[in-house]
Amino acid sequence: MKRFSVLFMIILLGVGGSLAAETSVLIDFATLVEDSDRENEATIVDFASEAGTGFTDEERLEMKTSLAISNWEVELASSSRNVVNSARSMIKAVQVNDNAARFGGETILGVRIHYPEERFNSFATVRPPFEIPAYMRKTTLQGDGTLIEDPTDIRGTKFDGFGVVKNVGVIISVSANVYGNNFPNGFAIVLKDQNNNEQQIFMSYMDFDGWRQLVWRNPNYITEVRDREIQKSTLYPQAETMRKIQSLVFYKNASQVGGDFIAYIKDITITYDKAVLDTSRDIDEEEVWGILRDREKARRAAAFSKLGNLQVLRYLEQKKMHEEDIVN
Repeated sequence: MKRFSVLFMIILLGVGGSLAAETSVLIDFATLVEDSDRENEATIVDFASEAGTGFTDEERLEMKTSLAISNWEVELASSSRNVVNSARSMIKAVQVNDNAARFGGETILGVRIHYPEERFNSFATVRPPFEIPAYMRKTTLQGDGTLIEDPTDIRGTKFDGFGVVKNVGVIISVSANVYGNNFPNGFAIVLKDQNNNEQQIFMSYMDFDGWRQLVWRNPNYITEVRDREIQKSTLYPQAETMRKIQSLVFYKNASQVGGDFIAYIKDITITYDKAVLDTSRDIDEEEVWGILRDREKARRAAAFSKLGNLQVLRYLEQKKMHEEDIVN
């Protein structure tokens, strides 16, 4: 019976193309609003373990961050980075007018980049506040400020839909809902896979006014199954594929005038072939072996160590600042 089902699926694929294609939201900034003490509760992480011993319990409870829009960062190319340009480049959570034709009342990511006035090539990278963990377990924020992991979330789905999409084979297309202001700057999305390989996808130029759905279609995607190279591949843990958002990049050409650049991004969606048709197997191998969890834990420890050190330094610097100098 199973053989017949597989054969029937192959016949369907040959007739109708890739029926296994899936479309998933990689990230929707409307879901990254501040909802818990200026953080986004669904994506909050704790870096207090990196702070050392010289802090009180109350101070440690404040050492958290999340994917809340206001936590995202802009980094200019090294040749363009100075105090003025960096200070004028920022990310803000922006609410669309309620009466807008699209996305009325929703929150989106707004980016301001201040390029050098001189005429030379430059770019700026918009990054999340930390590298998004692909297999981190869901957490619940307790009333006392502590985070409790969900022991039933064996496969680590905390960031699924918050910058991570699982079971991704070949990418067919990537789309982004973007609001432009007639700037001629280029826009690209950088994705990372389960093997830490990065892929930069150039979406388009931002020389339009208002909302537009930018779409990149994979020019190497083969739609006819007869033309594909059919091969078997090992399953767990190699079949546990994913893509996550690494950064957004905005390019300035030397022929363009420098100064301020403004853009807004609502969401990013990817369409792809599934790596595995049915991920429900007779044995929950990840629960048995924990290979993905251990692999991700090692990566996360290294990434969170850097994140924790940086956040602790920022926390200390903020404590030293005069209250009137702190800009929320």
